[in-house]
Amino acid sequence: MEERKHNQSRTKLPSAQQTLLTAEDLWKQADDGYRYELVKGVIRRMPLAGFEHGILSSKIGSNLNKHIKKHQLGYVCSAGTGFKISQNPDTVRAPDAAFVRKAVIDERGIPKGYWESAPDLAVEVISPSDTDTEVDEKVDEWLIAGCEMVWVVNPRRETVEVYRSPEDITVLRGDDILDGEDVIEGFQCRVRDLFV
Repeated sequence: MEERKHNQSRTKLPSAQQTLLTAEDLWKQADDGYRYELVKGVIRRMPLAGFEHGILSSKIGSNLNKHIKKHQLGYVCSAGTGFKISQNPDTVRAPDAAFVRKAVIDERGIPKGYWESAPDLAVEVISPSDTDTEVDEKVDEWLIAGCEMVWVVNPRRETVEVYRSPEDITVLRGDDILDGEDVIEGFQCRVRDLFV
């Protein structure tokens, strides 16, 4: 697998004195113009996405939504949607796009708050400030929480890394086809088309 740019990690470890927060604490967080995630009870402030990142996230979400809506497969969530993927201590992550199957939503309903598990597909678009460690941590968390597939989209290299497990990774580029496989049946998109 290709290496991503290494930056100094912004991850803060909880100190012995630090009070761990819950998903409910995060939900009540005042809107100050930043995005937040909760990782093992510790709030992480995320910078707002850049324009390129926003366009790419929107394009991926739009392509997914078109196919999923047409075939009534489920729902696509946009960037900033929280998924509570572990508890005690709580972790709430927000991918750049996500997909949840219709059968699961029919069974549970649509919550007002965070979805209480991983999506079936999580899409992470790499930002210039992301480090390899941060991206790898997110991928591992999604997979451990039960996400069936994770796409890591790298705008600088114009690649998509497809994860089915930490060991099952495919790197796609150019005319390669990004395929929804058994997670989003029938979805296909040429990788090159995401970056134009």
